[in-house]
Amino acid sequence: MDLEITAMDPAHPATLLDLPWDVPLEEWPERHLVALPRGISRHVVRFAKAGSEVVAVKEVGEWAAAREYQLLRDLDRLGVPAVDPVAVVTGRRDARGEPLEPVLITRQLKGSLPYRSMFETTLRPGTIKRLLDALAVLLVRLHLNGFAWGDCSLSNTLFRRDAGAYAAYLVDAETGQIAPTLSRGQREYDLDTARLNIAGELMDLEAGGSLHPAVDPIPFGEEIVERYGALWHELTRTSVYPRDKRHYIDRRIRRLNELGFDVAEMQIQRAKDGDAISFVPKVVDAGHHQRQLLRLTGLDAEENQARSLLNDLETWMAGQEDYAPGDPLGARPEVLAHRWVRDVFRPAVRSVPPELRAGVDTAQIYHELLEHRLMLSESRHQDVPMSVAAEDYVQQFFS
Repeated sequence: MDLEITAMDPAHPATLLDLPWDVPLEEWPERHLVALPRGISRHVVRFAKAGSEVVAVKEVGEWAAAREYQLLRDLDRLGVPAVDPVAVVTGRRDARGEPLEPVLITRQLKGSLPYRSMFETTLRPGTIKRLLDALAVLLVRLHLNGFAWGDCSLSNTLFRRDAGAYAAYLVDAETGQIAPTLSRGQREYDLDTARLNIAGELMDLEAGGSLHPAVDPIPFGEEIVERYGALWHELTRTSVYPRDKRHYIDRRIRRLNELGFDVAEMQIQRAKDGDAISFVPKVVDAGHHQRQLLRLTGLDAEENQARSLLNDLETWMAGQEDYAPGDPLGARPEVLAHRWVRDVFRPAVRSVPPELRAGVDTAQIYHELLEHRLMLSESRHQDVPMSVAAEDYVQQFFS
């Protein structure tokens, strides 16, 4: 059998031909390799240069390589965070004509790290929790798309920080399978596997002196099950809100916030009996909201103020007719954010007389108006316009 390269992109076979396929992967010359941190794998894995890209090359059986390649293509089509499949190479032979194991090639995920590299700096307990939260988000997204992982663990995950956000990416789909929907038993199997694997991996770090002394591996292993359960419930329960009770959306976002998640994306679908809402959660690091609010609106606020304002901005944007994430014809978030500042934020703040807001920054004023509007909406069981909330706010606190 001759060398065969099966690739998604027609440009890849040409760049991949330059790699030494007649040499076992563990013996590849240094000139082809890139020194990047690697996680633990049952297979030989190397990072290599392929044209202008860096790729991860994994030796694995032909059937397993073809199957994982297809699974990763399916996950890419579903928009689930996972490494990008590049190619499968079969028909490899060494200089003596002896067969060599096929390889699966994936694109190196820029800025990502395996968990062991992250723990070399002895991560604080709070940071570890955020990483596990990111893994819980990934597992929920996989399950929502009908993917049973089969071997959820820190070792099979890459973590990346982007503007303060933590994101987890599936890096090993070898044991996975896709179905239209997953049974509760399939989901619970993944959770049990995750709990045991994570506790074991943390114990291994503890034995090597790389785990923060305040971290107990067993409770941390259990915690991902709890976080997953709360997030799964909040994301999968059916909710159709009457159009005159949009404050229910604010309440729902607050529950996600209390779980430690922020809304990265919100979708509102029109229905005859109300608006159906779906959310995409995100785990963020300190200062994320300040930076994002400043980038989108130019408003400089404290972190909790920024979180409150961004939640309101996200809710407002999702209800705009020209907001269509991913649609090049839709309005960009920056454009909508400018409109929100002009049409929503500034009029609301100006509705509070200047003498009453002297010495108080505008972000705090708007945050307090949001809090007051939600309280009124909840008590009246209907949406209260910001103008009404501002008038009541001034009367109640400054009369």
